[in-house]
Amino acid sequence: MAARRRVGLVVAAIAAALLAVVASIVAVFLGAPSPRADPANAGQVALGKKVYAQHCASCHGGQLEGQPGWREKLASGRMPAPAHDASGHTWHHPDEVLFGISKHGLVPGRYGPPGYQSDMPGFGGALSDGDIWAILAFIKASWPEEIRKAQTDIDRRHPARR
Repeated sequence: MAARRRVGLVVAAIAAALLAVVASIVAVFLGAPSPRADPANAGQVALGKKVYAQHCASCHGGQLEGQPGWREKLASGRMPAPAHDASGHTWHHPDEVLFGISKHGLVPGRYGPPGYQSDMPGFGGALSDGDIWAILAFIKASWPEEIRKAQTDIDRRHPARR
């Protein structure tokens, strides 16, 4: 009788483990939350540095410094590409907004004021979501710890995270 009970418990444990694996697989394929930008993940940061150099540095600068005069409007009325280092305002935004701007561009009414025009293109057709998160991890890794903490607090308060 005790042996039967042990076998039953082992079978139940195996079934529970299999159920957990299946649930994880289903969650991945049915839209589990996308991976986040993790500045502590050396692999993600290294990928982000490479992809940033290829797709972002030409406008935002090789050292994340932004275009010259990025705080002042151009003759066109548009703003130059801002800095992504600690001197910029990137860290004032939650991850979902940074991801959305990178993927879709600076869409007026969604990521900018209605009618706002920007030279920021969307990279959703050129980069995978993982590449975009990696770029954001690279950017965040450049920030001092106090700015990283402040941005994390902003991110936690953002409605998309609740």
